[in-house]
Amino acid sequence: MITKLFVAGIAMLGMSVAASAGTLDDITKRGELRVAVQTQGPPFSMVDQAGKRTGSAVELAELMAKEMGVKITFLDFDWDGLIPALLSSKADLLVADMTPTLPRAMKVAFTKPFMFTGSTVFAKAGSKFGSIDACKAAGTKIAVLLGATGEKVAKETFPDADIKSYKGGGPLLLDAVNNGQADCGVNDVSAVKGQQAAYPAGTFTIMPETLSKEPLAFATRYDEQDLLIWMNLFLDQVALDGRLQKNLDYWVNSDAWKKEH
Repeated sequence: MITKLFVAGIAMLGMSVAASAGTLDDITKRGELRVAVQTQGPPFSMVDQAGKRTGSAVELAELMAKEMGVKITFLDFDWDGLIPALLSSKADLLVADMTPTLPRAMKVAFTKPFMFTGSTVFAKAGSKFGSIDACKAAGTKIAVLLGATGEKVAKETFPDADIKSYKGGGPLLLDAVNNGQADCGVNDVSAVKGQQAAYPAGTFTIMPETLSKEPLAFATRYDEQDLLIWMNLFLDQVALDGRLQKNLDYWVNSDAWKKEH
């Protein structure tokens, strides 16, 4: 009797596992990993001079697909379109320089951090806005990305400023400051340092202080727990074998990529 019950239990467990085949199984059967990325957000995601999509987050996503043994398809979105693309199942996961805030985590499931960064302030070189204190003056026009962590940080740090939120990618903020539409900009320091490469050297002053310390993570949906577990194991593996540090040293901690892309 016990043996029959045991066999029946194993059979039911097998049926349950088969019935709950997850996202990893779907990706394997499809032979494709669909990844949402920011249209232009160097050094994490960008289209280089040769017309190739590349960047720190892009290369890590390519490593994921390689480890899975499937091809990869990148889906381009403005910053505020990344999470909606994930929630609508257009993408399996998103890779970007995104901070796993509590409000965002109410919608999507974040991996463990792959690096830490912070929001910084930048201004046109030679302008009167050469310090964070100068940017605190009433009426200062400060450019931020709509829905980004920098938007929230800027509102807290500069309560008397005129916060101007832009829909799109980080380069829009540098354009706004360079063209005089904004006096200062606030964004992730890694992104600002990477994106200023598109301008002549000395165009901007980047303040040495950071306004915050923030983790950066990738994300998937809460109904994709198998994929989330796999992504965390992937990040552990590339951290242990040195591939993550090699990626960050090239894309984030140096200017080496600017010569080749």
